[in-house]
Amino acid sequence: MQLLDLFNSYGYSITFGSASAKTEFSDDLTALNISETDISLNDATFNELLKELKPDVVLFDRFMTEEQFGWRVAEVCPDALRLLDTEDLHCLRIARETAYKVERKFKKEDVLNDTAKREIASILRCDLSIIISEAEKLLLKNIFNVDENLLFYLPFLTNPFTEDILNKLPSFEERQHFLMIGNWLHKPNADAVRFVKKEVWPLIKAELPDAKIYCYGAYQTDKFKQMHAPKDGFYISGRADSADVVFRNSKVLLSPLPYGAGLKTKFINAMQNGTPSVTNMVGAEGIAGALPYAGEIANTPKDIAKQAVQLYISKPKWQTAQKKGIEIINERFQRSGFEMLFEEKLKELSLNLKKYRQDNFIGQILQHHTLQSTKYLSKWIEEKNSHK
Repeated sequence: MQLLDLFNSYGYSITFGSASAKTEFSDDLTALNISETDISLNDATFNELLKELKPDVVLFDRFMTEEQFGWRVAEVCPDALRLLDTEDLHCLRIARETAYKVERKFKKEDVLNDTAKREIASILRCDLSIIISEAEKLLLKNIFNVDENLLFYLPFLTNPFTEDILNKLPSFEERQHFLMIGNWLHKPNADAVRFVKKEVWPLIKAELPDAKIYCYGAYQTDKFKQMHAPKDGFYISGRADSADVVFRNSKVLLSPLPYGAGLKTKFINAMQNGTPSVTNMVGAEGIAGALPYAGEIANTPKDIAKQAVQLYISKPKWQTAQKKGIEIINERFQRSGFEMLFEEKLKELSLNLKKYRQDNFIGQILQHHTLQSTKYLSKWIEEKNSHK
């Protein structure tokens, strides 16, 4: 939504195409003067759409989308800028998950997996990839030797956090309980709740017998609902109607993530609502940079519980963490610090596209072979589907 908003502010005419079905929670893009269209996988109708639209810029949502549609864009609209929104590095998240499942420490060599081969190839095929975390930009440069010209750091973008906003937020005394929040289809979120319930929450309850924790998230199955234990102060609460409301009512976001990648929206949302958080190194990655974190970072169940209890009961500690969150929002994620730079980068690419692509010869090689392999696999599937 932020990217769509940016392109709107640049004066682009935008068409949003998705192969996924809309739901009752889908945003109404037409209200933002954005056209919407359905697109199909392995279907030549997408080529016809491209011929009709003649786009100057095509943005792919994650590398799987570029794999599916990138070769068609390159073939039909060779002069269109091809941008990849990585969201986060999937190869990094999978590597961390693999290490977590076998109960060993993550090593950087773990990212040299099969997903990385697909993901890095997609990055190299595109003219520019949007990277949401500084840590991931460094990883791409240092581990995979990706040219920095192919990468653009663009995190979540926020408006300034003012004293007026702060004064309207609930105070320390007006808030209560702990919070966990996140889509349950995203495995790191589900495993984080399991970890907290088993390893951390009993330690917190021993210190704070009256404390409660509310775990919000869409797509809960019966298996997850079985963790609901009101007698232990552990509540599985389903989808939150308003994330802002539950953040503002909560005293502390408790979210140690066993694995993951990118920037985690929940920590940005927490700071925007003045809610300190307790997480681990994975959760905090990319958030504070050189600034102090807006809460506490701990990595063992005992330390996580200890920091959570102290943050929960100490008003001075809590207020200090809240102020650190305001500083992080204002210094690291303000929209004004990125929107002009991104627009200038797009203009520079458009004016010098031929040279950029010549300098990225490995990307040209990958694009050539993708046109020969992915293209004909897709055409085979398309032909097969036509005979059903």
